[in-house]
Amino acid sequence: MKTVAIYSSKGGVGKTATAVNIAYTAASSGKRVLLCDMDSQGAASYYFRIKAKKKFNSQKLLAGEYGKYIRGTDFENLDLLPAHFSFRNLDLALNSLGEKERRMTLAKLLKPLSADYEILLLDCPPNLTLLSENIIEASDAVVCPVIPTTLSLIALEQLLKLFGKLEADKKKILAFFSMVERRKSMHASVIEKYQRYPLFLKSAIPFLAEIEKMGLSRLPVGAVTRHSPAAMEYTRLWNEIWKKITKQQ
Repeated sequence: MKTVAIYSSKGGVGKTATAVNIAYTAASSGKRVLLCDMDSQGAASYYFRIKAKKKFNSQKLLAGEYGKYIRGTDFENLDLLPAHFSFRNLDLALNSLGEKERRMTLAKLLKPLSADYEILLLDCPPNLTLLSENIIEASDAVVCPVIPTTLSLIALEQLLKLFGKLEADKKKILAFFSMVERRKSMHASVIEKYQRYPLFLKSAIPFLAEIEKMGLSRLPVGAVTRHSPAAMEYTRLWNEIWKKITKQQ
């Protein structure tokens, strides 16, 4: 099983849209996929029209008692572990654990899922916390959407610093440009400057109305129109991510 986290410490960069669409794309290719909504706001869960059961919470998650709360989506090969509002307290719960185990808790919790899934996708909250450290340790790849603007680049720098602090392998970071408007001179110049760096993927997701409309359709873009420009871009992105993480074996 390959674990892929969609992560940035900055909000509004397209994390959830990325997680939802590449989960759908990977499942459509025949892979058995579980999307874990780790953000207490539950945006990924909303897109798939799934709510967490009332009995599910962060304590059940950390106790490893989450299996019965995994739900099937409307799409073949794609399951979802929905978010719960109590996930906002995950950092407090992790901090109460012993120093040696707290950083590896998530990796241990998720390991049993390898019997049922080939791909585990984590839609992560925008923060720099102990949960972030757990996500990094648990993942084979940390995919970071970057809008071609200064603040979004700063968030990527923060991620690199966190990897350095944890002495984690920075080759796990796969950045890509998101919400790109090439008519904007700043976007064009930032992409030209940074896309040559090895951590940046060649794929880029443009700013498209069909992605914004996901909030209305509550569907991945490929489920609305399979060969739409957005669906094709997410397919390219996922294929590049998959190629990278399988090459690391």
